[in-house]
Amino acid sequence: MDKPISRFPVPAIAELPEDVRQRILAVQEKSGFVPNVFLTLAHRPDEFRAFFAYHDALMEKDSGLSKAEREMIVVATSGANQCQYCVVAHGAILRVRARNPLLADQVAVNYRKADLTPRQRAMLDFALKVALRAAEVDDSDLATLREHGFSDQDIWDIGAVAAFFAMSNRLANMTSMRPNDEFFLMGRLPKS
Repeated sequence: MDKPISRFPVPAIAELPEDVRQRILAVQEKSGFVPNVFLTLAHRPDEFRAFFAYHDALMEKDSGLSKAEREMIVVATSGANQCQYCVVAHGAILRVRARNPLLADQVAVNYRKADLTPRQRAMLDFALKVALRAAEVDDSDLATLREHGFSDQDIWDIGAVAAFFAMSNRLANMTSMRPNDEFFLMGRLPKS
């Protein structure tokens, strides 16, 4: 018997509101499977819509941060928040986007020892501070990022991604969301 993907009921895709169902089917078409976060959050369709609207606003837009850098933020903060689902799922996405099979594991365990540029390390220092100690953020943190070439828009993006995924980590841990098996091998070996 398969282990449950959530502590909460997971609705059948056919029983979901049309827009939620279409979103899930589109993801399945693109990736070949349905990431468990979609099924878990479909338990509450209004919150599903709000979650993915904000996710897409942060993660899919044009930005001074690359998509790989945004995934680095997710992986580093999710590791610090002990979120297995997000480390595994976004680690897979980071491996693909960075075209580097080693980077996600390095970032998840200890980004300070990962193969990063000084700019990326400064980005993750700030992201971790937002995720774990946001009340301590001050003007010197922003000044440090500006010294590494980040614009104010980039700084907002770093903080917003870290804050959003801190919330996501808490939801994933609360629901005991299980990562899909497909994520574990994704981006580790070259496509044949």
